[in-house]
Amino acid sequence: MDRIRGEFIDIIEWTDDGRDTIVWRFPRHGNEIKMGARLVVRESQVAVFVNEGRLADVYEPGTYTLSTQNMPVLSTLKGWKHGFESPFKAEVYFVTTRQFTDFKWGTQNPVILRDADFGMVRVRAFGTFAAKVVDAAALLRELVGTDPQFRTEEVGEHLRQLIVSKLGSALGSSGVPLLDLAARQDGIGQQLAKALTLELSSTGIAIPRFYIENISVPPEIEAAIDTRSRMTITGNLDDYAKLQAADAIPIAAANPGTGGDALGLGVGMALGQRIVQSMPGATAPPAPVTQAPAQSAPADVPPPLPTAPRWFLAVAGQQQGPYAESALAGQVAAGNLTRTTLVWRSGQASWQPAEQVPELLPLFADVPPPLPPQG
Repeated sequence: MDRIRGEFIDIIEWTDDGRDTIVWRFPRHGNEIKMGARLVVRESQVAVFVNEGRLADVYEPGTYTLSTQNMPVLSTLKGWKHGFESPFKAEVYFVTTRQFTDFKWGTQNPVILRDADFGMVRVRAFGTFAAKVVDAAALLRELVGTDPQFRTEEVGEHLRQLIVSKLGSALGSSGVPLLDLAARQDGIGQQLAKALTLELSSTGIAIPRFYIENISVPPEIEAAIDTRSRMTITGNLDDYAKLQAADAIPIAAANPGTGGDALGLGVGMALGQRIVQSMPGATAPPAPVTQAPAQSAPADVPPPLPTAPRWFLAVAGQQQGPYAESALAGQVAAGNLTRTTLVWRSGQASWQPAEQVPELLPLFADVPPPLPPQG
């Protein structure tokens, strides 16, 4: 029956009953569209006419009459040497030009960004986007080929991989701090839509809409953001230390046996004073009056013992010492200290012979002076 129907002049049209078909080829037995066939193209469609293996024309919405080499019955009879198959092949591909809005994307692995507030941060993101065919001829050449039914699932994975590869560069080049990403999602989405459309221009596909639904960060970054927001809400309590003290009040009050009452009372009074001081027109509380400690009467304690002088000797041109005064008698007995030996201690202006120092004369009381020179 398909062979018999193929001998009649066709009315070529397509009514899309699905939501995921991008390209659909008109089914004709042997791809032998006959001369004078009527082509009906509806809104949100274009038709690509391929005649004898070459792309002949692209038809916008309207009704057209096609010219081919295939004549009803006659072309089949002439094709007896080809098994009664006409060698003149003609095909019509319908391409949907409406937007496909059911595409979803997401980052399988986190994207690493450098942020001014938090340093290196790993973020994840997900959302949706829309795709649309803007060049049907390029789409057939680059992606579809001779596929009789080209669906969104066949191109969706390619688009998602392309989006993830562009997301990191888009977020990094935007210069938006992490805390402001939520407010700038629309602008980043528009930037990505333009970049993806430019990348896909050779395939005839455009990305008219790109949406970022959520950008998430690791739990430790979320905890840091929560802490910063709590500090902003509670005001200046000497920054984080005061915030920690405020958090400790209910814990300490719940444990009266461990000094919680006193801790809660003291911290509560300190916080109350800070709140009063922060109110408009409040004056600072008077400083506490401190009394100077009474000076105790001097005790009957003797002063410290005087320190004995330390002596240095010049023996054979070398400085020796220091020696305690009690050790100088041994130096006299050893012959290192004589009447003419130069000595010095703290308080002397210069080195002096030992016999000129009154403190050392008793050391030489039993030592005779040197013999006078003999004639």
